[in-house]
Amino acid sequence: MHFSPENPFESVDTIMREVRHGAFVRYVHANGASLFFFSVYWHMGKALYYGSYAEPRQALWRIGIAILLTMILTAFIGYVLPWGQMSF
Repeated sequence: MHFSPENPFESVDTIMREVRHGAFVRYVHANGASLFFFSVYWHMGKALYYGSYAEPRQALWRIGIAILLTMILTAFIGYVLPWGQMSF
């Protein structure tokens, strides 16, 4: 592993510049996370359009909303966790 929690910004810079395909892996990770959330929102929109929240599936809908909120909370915590400019 090339990441060091003692100096995270220098570690990311090292990964981007010195590790083979490091920049590619970083960009795939960032875009993959965005694509994942886009897919979740697309799925939720489709469920709203088709009325999947209606009577026989109300419990399933509530569980899905709980999973969505957990994902949003996890993404937010992961975004503000680094102690740097983004945290302020």
